[in-house]
Amino acid sequence: MKSVSNIGLAEVQAVYSGPEGELWELIMGEQIHIGGFISSMDLAEKAGIGAGMKGVDLCCCNGAGMRFLVRFRDVAQMTGVDATKKVVEQGRSRCRQEELSDKIKFVLADVCDSGLEDASADFVWGEDAWCYVVDKERLICEAARIVKPGGVIAFTDWIEGTTGLTDAEAERFLTFMKFPNVQGISGYKDLIKAGGCTVIKAEDTGRFGPYVDLYLNMLNMQLTYDALKIIGFDQELMQKMGGEMAFMQKLAHAGKIAQGLFVARKKR
Repeated sequence: MKSVSNIGLAEVQAVYSGPEGELWELIMGEQIHIGGFISSMDLAEKAGIGAGMKGVDLCCCNGAGMRFLVRFRDVAQMTGVDATKKVVEQGRSRCRQEELSDKIKFVLADVCDSGLEDASADFVWGEDAWCYVVDKERLICEAARIVKPGGVIAFTDWIEGTTGLTDAEAERFLTFMKFPNVQGISGYKDLIKAGGCTVIKAEDTGRFGPYVDLYLNMLNMQLTYDALKIIGFDQELMQKMGGEMAFMQKLAHAGKIAQGLFVARKKR
């Protein structure tokens, strides 16, 4: 696992409380993860998530994943946990607007210490967000604590690819993205097993490269003005961020970073 020492929860909260979070939503949509609807449906189908189930979304951000599950998988009840006040408030507002507040609730808390009841959910969900969590071992253990015996933990995340990052590449990538560390497929598998769960799926989705191409094309070809407006029309900052996105694009196509998909079942 590659890591940097100067990034923690406060830095992540700053991202999603400010213009950087708005930029990610501009280029990735309300579902701020690679693949959007397609990725969510793929994960839900592979995890067997469906009608009448009760779930918990750890690092839920604005709750788009929960609204997807309620609308398109007929999930009965969702609870989202996130430590950033702005996105929790935004999520509550969007759920009210979409008349989904009766099925979706939010908890403002550290996802490694959520305060939710033991064995209270049929599944725990996460989409491209656990990369922001410092202690991934505690996070996986928290997910395993919350889910019922026989229940499912299903998540996608940004991971280190099979080619591997050099230390210099990792430092630049993690610093730009405000990730304290980045796991690989084997690392996550080990954490899942140590948390008392059986790994069902652990795979590279193959989406990262094509989607980062899409995001850069959108920024360069259509959303330039919109992005500049969010950052106060600072063209120098825009150029710098574009350079970091291009660097990330090269890493993705070289197999050094990827989107991983994981499905696990808690032992009975």
